[in-house]
Amino acid sequence: MRIIETPGITEAVKRLCIEANRNLPSDVQACIRHARDRETWPVAADVLDKIIANFELAYTRQVPICQDTGMACVFLEIGRDIHIAGDIYAAINEGVRQGCREGYLRASVVADPLNRVNTGDNTPAMVYIDFIPGDDLKITIAPKGFGSENMSRIKMLRPSDGAEGVADFVVSAVEAAGPNPCPPIIVGVGIGGTFDKAAFLAKKALLRPLDRRNPSPYYRALEKRLLDDINALGIGPQGFGGGSTALQVAVETMPTHIAGLPCAVNINCHVARHAMEIL
Repeated sequence: MRIIETPGITEAVKRLCIEANRNLPSDVQACIRHARDRETWPVAADVLDKIIANFELAYTRQVPICQDTGMACVFLEIGRDIHIAGDIYAAINEGVRQGCREGYLRASVVADPLNRVNTGDNTPAMVYIDFIPGDDLKITIAPKGFGSENMSRIKMLRPSDGAEGVADFVVSAVEAAGPNPCPPIIVGVGIGGTFDKAAFLAKKALLRPLDRRNPSPYYRALEKRLLDDINALGIGPQGFGGGSTALQVAVETMPTHIAGLPCAVNINCHVARHAMEIL
C-alpha cells in the first residue's frame, strides 16, 4: 500500500492551476493552426491569427491566456492501492488557493449562488473522482470559463428520438450559443446514464485529446457528422462568420434506462485549458 501525503497534492494542484492557465495544450494549438490554414473567409482568418498570437504571447510571457481564468474543475483518478494521508478535498482547495495567488489568476467564484459574495481565491474547486487499478494518483485540472459553460444544455430525449434527435439537439444548442462561448469551440456530448451522468460525460469529453476519436466506428461517424453540421452553421471564429465554428466534437456514452435518452452538451471555448500530473 503506497501512501501519498496531502502536501504533495496541494503543491501539484497549485502547479497545474498555473500551468493550465498559461500554456495551451499542444493538440489544441495544432487544431487552431489547422483551422487557420483551411479558413477561406479573410475576417475569420484574421481572428484566428489573433487567437494564435494571444496563446503564443501567453506562453512567452507566462501570463494567463484569458482574463477569465475559470472555475477549477479537478479530475482525480485514484489507484486502489494507495492511501491518501489527510483530507484530499482540503488539499485540493489549498492548491487552488495558492495557485490563484501565485499565478495572478482572477478570483471568479462566489460562495453562494444567490448572495454572490466572492470567495476571493477561486475556491472551492469542483472535484470528480474515479477509482482505477494500481498505485498512481492522476490529477487533471481543467479551468472552466463561464462564457462557454453558460451555453451548455441538457435534454431528456425520448428513446424514439434516436441519433437524429441527438444531432438536432446538439447542433441547435451550438446555434443558440452563437458567438457567446468564444468560438472556435470544442463540443463535449454526453449520451446516456441519468440526468447528472450525461452532464458529467459531456464535461469529461472535453478532456479528450483533439486528435483522438471515439473508439466506436458508430460514434466516430456521429462525431464527424456533428462537426460538419456545426461548421456549416457559419458562426465562425468569435462569431464573425467562416467555416471554423468548432475545432472538434467529442461524444462519450454510457448505459441508460429503457425509457430514457439523456443528452448533454458542454461547450468549451478555444482556450481549452487542461494540465495533468501523475503522483
